[in-house]
Amino acid sequence: MADKFKIDTTRHLADGMTKAFIVMNLAPKGYYVLTTIGRTSGVKRTTPVVLVEEEGHRWLVAPFGPVGWVHNARAAGKVMLSRKGKSETLAIRELAPLEAAPVLRKYVNNVPVVRRYFDVGVDSPVEAYLVEAQKRPVFELSSLER
Repeated sequence: MADKFKIDTTRHLADGMTKAFIVMNLAPKGYYVLTTIGRTSGVKRTTPVVLVEEEGHRWLVAPFGPVGWVHNARAAGKVMLSRKGKSETLAIRELAPLEAAPVLRKYVNNVPVVRRYFDVGVDSPVEAYLVEAQKRPVFELSSLER
C-alpha cells in the first residue's frame, strides 16, 4: 500500500511540474494543453496531455483513475487543445476497449515516461492491452466540421 501511495505521489508531482512548465511556455516536446469546462462549475480547467498521432488521426489517452477532464469532455463532447499559442476546438469520441488497445500500445511505445504506469510491456501483443483499455479511457479527436 505504501508503494502505491509513493507512485501516485510521484505521478502527482510530475504532473504538477509539467503543468508549471506549460504555464511558463516551456512545455516538453509532444505535450499539448487540454482545456475543458467544468460540468457544474463552468470553470475552465487546463491539463497537460500527450497525444498519439498517426496519419492524420489523433487520440488522447486518459490516465488511470477518476480524472475530472474525462467527465467534462464526455459531457460536452468537445475539448480545446492548444500548443505553442495555437488552439483548436475538437470533437471527442470515446473508443471501445477493442478499438483502444492498439492505440494504447502505440502510446506506450511512443511515450517512454508513461511505461511504468502500465501493467503490460512494450513487446506485449495488442491483446494484452485490452485490460489496460478497460481501465484507461481513450478518445479519438476530430474537427467539429465533420
